[in-house]
Formats: sequence, structure tokens, C-alpha cells
Amino acid sequence: MSPPSSDAPASPEAPELAVSGLTVTFGRGATRTVAVDDVSFDIPRGGSFGLVGESGSGKSTVLRAIAGLVPAAAGTIAIAGKTLGPRRDMNFYRTVQMVFQDPYGSLHPRHTVDRTLSEPARLHRAGDTDARIEAVLEQVGLGHGFRFRYPHQLSGGQRQRVAIARALMLEPEILLLDEPTSALDVSVQAEVLNLLADLRAERGLTYLMVSHDLAVVAHMCDRVAVMRQGQVLEVLGVEELRAARPAHAYTRDLITASRGYSQEEGA
Repeated sequence: MSPPSSDAPASPEAPELAVSGLTVTFGRGATRTVAVDDVSFDIPRGGSFGLVGESGSGKSTVLRAIAGLVPAAAGTIAIAGKTLGPRRDMNFYRTVQMVFQDPYGSLHPRHTVDRTLSEPARLHRAGDTDARIEAVLEQVGLGHGFRFRYPHQLSGGQRQRVAIARALMLEPEILLLDEPTSALDVSVQAEVLNLLADLRAERGLTYLMVSHDLAVVAHMCDRVAVMRQGQVLEVLGVEELRAARPAHAYTRDLITASRGYSQEEGA
């Protein structure tokens, strides 16, 4: 990972998120595995970019490297033109938040919704905690009545709405979405995806979404990178994806194998 950049202000012309030559490895010597291999892409402010591929393709590892949850062996990650160092500081987490795949595992079972949402504000000394909680609950479609419930009193979709609300507490500019609907029923998936689309439009958020579901990324993203064995095979515009016009044979196979995927579903 490159060292932190200077204190020069970020360029307004720079992408909101830029990843260049990102490589992530696990293990050493004979057990060394390259999980992400020289991956590059960028997302403009307010854009939405998808990473798709089969299980083990490295797409979720890219998100974790950006979030600082796993170290990068090489490459750079920049937010609004400012290159990140190997450690993430408090300012990073005010700008970038992550929504995880499993709404059952990402919430503490003994913490009320109120405590779950209060903790980010307390840790970052954000202030106006009550007002922030009420606002984000309203924005994710839950309201005050859910504030003092425990996770076991919520449905899967409601838990994921709480997870999204927690990510919004610090008013970030970028959301990293790691299969945010894959653990939910199909009918609930659509509701959560529509919520995310509305939040992006209302707040001008920038999304990086990981999914194995091509219909989801075709609905949510402007561009999509197809990953295999840690590498990006190609980047498609959403219209190319909907029209099933990829350049790479693997992408064609992925489209064919994607259960329930069609141009109509992707629209």
C-alpha cells in the first residue's frame, strides 16, 4: 500500500473512489494465496459501481481492503483524490461506511436499535444523537416505534434497514454494500433495493456494491466489473449488461447461469 498522501486538498475533479492496482494476499510462502490481483476501477461522485462474480472471485475482499479490514499488498485506494494510508482514521469512517451481508450477524443481539445507532455518534462525537436517530429511522422506513426494539423483535428486512440506518448515522458520502439483500426473501429484497436507490438519489451517495446477482447490479449500478479468480475480466455499462453484450466468454456464461436473470428483470 502506498504511503498517505500530503495534506493538499482533494481535487474536485477526482473520482469519489479510485482503486488502482489493488492486490491482496493471504498466507506466506507455499501457502500464499492471491485473493485480489491488480484490480483497478473508479467511481464518480454519486455513481454506483458493481462487482460481480462467483464465490471466491475476490469481490468482497476488495470491499474489505477499502474499509481497512484486510491489508493490501500493493496498489492504492483514494477518496476524492486523497490516497489512503495503511490504516483508516476517524475521518475515513465519517466518509465511508459499510453494510454487511447478514443482517442477523451484523447487529448485537443484546443491543436495542437505539444503542446500535447511538454508538457511531458517540464514538465519533457527532452530537445531536437523538435527532440523528429519529431522522435515519424515518429515512429507512422504520420510524420511532422501532427505536427501543431488540434484533429478535425485527424481521430480516427490518434488521437490514437498521444496519443501513447505522451506516447513515455519520452522514457518509460512500457506502460499501456487501451482498446487502442476499440473505433476505425475494419480496423483501426488492423493498431494500428500492430503499437504497432512493437514499442514493436523496443524499447523493456513492455506492460500491458486491453481488452475485446480475439482476440486482443491473438495477442498482451504472457500471459493473466482472471478477474471476481475483482479477477484473471486463467492465460493462449497465446497458451492455442488460443487452447481454459482454466481450468475455466467462461473462456470457455468468449471464446465462444467473438464475432468473433477464433484460426485463434488469430494467
